Amino acid sequence: MPKIAENPLILVDGSSYLYRAYYAPPHLTNSKGEATGAVYGVVNMLRSLLSKFQPQQMAVVFDAKGPTFRNEMYQQYKAHRPPMPDDLRSQIEPLHQIIKALGLPLICEPGVEADDVIGTLALRASKAGRAILISTGDKDMAQLVDTNITLINTMTDTILGPAEVCEKFGVGPDRIIDLLALMGDKADNIPGLPGVGEKTALAMLQGAGSVSQLLADPECVSTLAFRGAKSMAAKINEHKSMLELSYQLATIKTDCELELDWQQLNIEAPDRDALVKLYGEMEFKRWLGEVLENRLPHPKHEHTSIGAAATVVPEEPSQSAALEANYETILTEDALARWLKKLSKAPLIAIDTETTSLNYMDAELVGLSFAVTAGEAAYLPVAHDYDGAPKQLAKDYVLSQLKPLLEDTQIRKVGQNLKYDMSILANAGIKLQGLQFDTMLESYVFNSVASRHDMDGLALKYLGYKCISFEYVAGKGAKQLTFNQIPLDIAAPYAAEDADITLRLHQQLWPRLEKEQGLAEVFNELELPLIPVLSQIERNGVLIDTMLLSQQSDELARKIDALEQKAYEVAGEQFNLGSPKQLQALFFEKLGYPVIKKTPKGAPSTAEEVLVELALDYPLPKIILEHRSLTKLKSTYTDKLPLMVNGKTGRVHTSYHQANAATGRLSSSDPNLQNIPVRTEEGRKIRQAFIAPTGRKILAADYSQIELRIMAHLSEDAGLLKSFAEGKDIHRATAAEVFDVAFETVTPEQRRRAKAVNFGLIYGMSAFGLSRQLDIPRNEAQSYIDIYFKRYPGVLKYMEQTRALAAEQGYVSTLFGRRLYLPEIRDRNAMRRQAAERAAINAPMQGTAADIIKKAMINIAKWIEQEANDDITMIMQVHDELVFEVNEDKAEQLRQQVCKLMAAAADLHVPLLAEAGIGDSWEQAH
Repeated sequence: MPKIAENPLILVDGSSYLYRAYYAPPHLTNSKGEATGAVYGVVNMLRSLLSKFQPQQMAVVFDAKGPTFRNEMYQQYKAHRPPMPDDLRSQIEPLHQIIKALGLPLICEPGVEADDVIGTLALRASKAGRAILISTGDKDMAQLVDTNITLINTMTDTILGPAEVCEKFGVGPDRIIDLLALMGDKADNIPGLPGVGEKTALAMLQGAGSVSQLLADPECVSTLAFRGAKSMAAKINEHKSMLELSYQLATIKTDCELELDWQQLNIEAPDRDALVKLYGEMEFKRWLGEVLENRLPHPKHEHTSIGAAATVVPEEPSQSAALEANYETILTEDALARWLKKLSKAPLIAIDTETTSLNYMDAELVGLSFAVTAGEAAYLPVAHDYDGAPKQLAKDYVLSQLKPLLEDTQIRKVGQNLKYDMSILANAGIKLQGLQFDTMLESYVFNSVASRHDMDGLALKYLGYKCISFEYVAGKGAKQLTFNQIPLDIAAPYAAEDADITLRLHQQLWPRLEKEQGLAEVFNELELPLIPVLSQIERNGVLIDTMLLSQQSDELARKIDALEQKAYEVAGEQFNLGSPKQLQALFFEKLGYPVIKKTPKGAPSTAEEVLVELALDYPLPKIILEHRSLTKLKSTYTDKLPLMVNGKTGRVHTSYHQANAATGRLSSSDPNLQNIPVRTEEGRKIRQAFIAPTGRKILAADYSQIELRIMAHLSEDAGLLKSFAEGKDIHRATAAEVFDVAFETVTPEQRRRAKAVNFGLIYGMSAFGLSRQLDIPRNEAQSYIDIYFKRYPGVLKYMEQTRALAAEQGYVSTLFGRRLYLPEIRDRNAMRRQAAERAAINAPMQGTAADIIKKAMINIAKWIEQEANDDITMIMQVHDELVFEVNEDKAEQLRQQVCKLMAAAADLHVPLLAEAGIGDSWEQAH
């Protein structure tokens, strides 16, 4: 590989990379649904070049609009190319603006192509002895290579000097035009010599030297050793004008008249304000953060100590502050009294806690921060204990002073992920009340798919502000400090900023939320009142039988070992079942399995969906899938759950996430309760270990076929409404319709197939997918679907109307008004568009189901607080199921009330039915 000279003049073929970036993943869009992937790809390449080569001179060259001189020579030149896609055309102007804002010269010369501009600049600079690096993916550019001119393709990381051109193409740079003229170029519609491909063209050039020699003496090819050589002279004579034209078309023009010459292509200082605006609009958050890091000073921070004031500015060179702010550290009783007065009079206060851990059960309170207006915030430390730490107010005193304010329902509060703060304060004996807003949830309700909803990301998106990073104040990795160990002059600005930015974010987010019909109601009626419910469930925790889990781990280990031995027998050799590389070699080289899907690097994929498909026809993938499933169960649950028992409570405490799933569903982590399998025997066994304490029982209640009931409500299909109204088994009723048999005579197999049809249609399953699931011919699966839609025409009508509405407005809504935006609903790529259409059909059902169980949780929590007291404790939420601990002597009475409250959570056109069981374990109750 040739060595690239230091500080080369870099000429970028912008048009080449624009198309390559457009068609390459990821296919990005911003929250408005505007395509941004091509912009991202090109800018990413430019940033890479700047970082790698640190050039002082660089230009990005694009094709200008309109025809070029080649079109005048040959009307068919590039005529076969389709028009530029609309979602690519829309990206050109913002891309050009970003390039200019980066300080890079940008050239679009009418009448010629980007190649010609680059060729002209490169040749002139080369004659002056300048080292030039041309960044392109276009093979035509190889004709420009010389001792000073090198090509680089950043997409494939290849570099071409003269020797590499010869090795790659079979001829040197001086014969690339000849090669293209003979073999033609389909990409550009250069005709070439009819019937001449690459091998023949190379043979002709190696024997005759050049196109000019071939034109001067066509007979010189008749003695060459390639097929058709004897008739080639006649072909050259017959198509002489076409060959001459092809040569001219393939030749890069190197004498363009340009406004800028190569000496003027100097990189200027970036326009940071323009980049902030452009990166913000494109929603390139990482790059936006980088720009802000180097732009502005940090906000002023007042450190108040016993009546003395000093200004402390953390020296974080990568910190920005486009926001004016005065922050105070509260270290005296007088200062605390003054702030309590401010807080009690403020119309809305932002609060935040600083702790020693993200684990809400183990975390110790280190301090609290408050903000009353934008830019006016304070940090109240109570437990910084590093050597030399200033004296702080006693924690018990602080909590006693804050308790009335924090528990006051009339003092309105806003936070970022208030559930965590609520749990921290609850552990300290304070019941946080007066919750009015939560910026994480405001962002989530406003657009659940537009971005992450963490404070740093939201500050970049809505405020154009780069927050102080936790890594800056605490360090990284094994040496990272806990917050109590961080010096106050560093910790206080970080903590106060959290409250300040939270208040500012609310001021940006809430007006946007209110403008969109129904979203404020989703926030106020579902998400906000759910915060204390989830906080309480998390702190309640669940009791587990660690001995039983240990026994299950041993049993799983034996099964896993047996599966490994079975896999070795089937494969005929030992191998690592967890190694994709070894599986690739075994499956596709030794055993000859068909390649179903490839990895981004082009290797045959052994991902789970591939194994599922292969398992239909081959035994080994089926064994490996079972091995993976059991190994995951063992590592994630039977081995791990006993280690997660909290030392203080003796129970396991999960964390619920309100702002993760796009459809509104809750998710959980540490442990993930949503992923415990229920369809396998081993998965169900794990639920045996979730037990009730002495004197209590587990009550598990879940909705019956809730998404199908929602489908009946939304579609208003007469057949579905009738079946549910009559209390029929919906799968049996569907089977009776699809198979045209009496309801009473439906067989178990017919019901199983009807169930697959019912749920398959909800999730947008195609006839192909249904055929694979049921192991039936595709035409038979299609007939099931056709008959279903004939019997239930309202469902088909709903699906068609939903697809159309989603395409028109860019989102779909749940029954409660929650929105799911679908950025790819109008995508030019059929697969992505169809996936968005499937999501459009499913999301209103899945999202409405999520809303309903949230409403049920809120209502049940209110009932427990007002009436049931200690008789019942809500301990888990899993999909459409709620799990409780109940007093043994009142279990049946409580079961009836829970089912009643769950059924009343929504008013549908069909009965909403909840069913509940009671047992000593979750598995028994379920």
